[in-house]
Amino acid sequence: MTTSLPPAPPTGGSGKNIAVVAVLTLGIIGLLSWKACQKQEVVATTVPSSVPSTPVTAPDPHIDDVPPPPPEEPDAGPTKTTRTGTNSLAGCDMKTCGGTLTGDLETALAFRAKQAHRCYDQALAQDSSLKGKVQISVRIAPSGGVCSAGVTSNDMGTPSVAQCVASVFRGSGHFPAPKGGCVDANVPISFVPGGR
Repeated sequence: MTTSLPPAPPTGGSGKNIAVVAVLTLGIIGLLSWKACQKQEVVATTVPSSVPSTPVTAPDPHIDDVPPPPPEEPDAGPTKTTRTGTNSLAGCDMKTCGGTLTGDLETALAFRAKQAHRCYDQALAQDSSLKGKVQISVRIAPSGGVCSAGVTSNDMGTPSVAQCVASVFRGSGHFPAPKGGCVDANVPISFVPGGR
């Protein structure tokens, strides 16, 4: 019996094999790196629809420039705030007004007084014994615009309710025009728990 030996490996082929393995390995590493970069870009640019996108804005540099509101001062008597500078308030700067109230204007003032009860209702939640009377002086321009509104008397013991009521009249916009020019109206309002 004759034994035969396995054939000898070819010479010079092992270098080729190493080069092929190295190229394949580098290709796989490159492909994996490329895929990893692609996933990061997708995550960075994809926003789920359930997350609202809000633009980022720079902080307002003027916010720190706003002074705090002034402290509330005790009631120092009648106060009036005058608005000027618009055509609808022409005639507000008169020393005395010669106009008269109309029925529509009286109804509108009474309605505004009812709306001012919200000031009292808010204060009543803090102090259930609060009651009293506030009188508001309102100057109405010939066009029906509010020239001024201020507290002329307050026996409630708290200035905050009276100032709130005056602000309701100041911020009311327009009333029906008075007859014969501007008019000064005094609006007395009584506040008692449970009553209107």
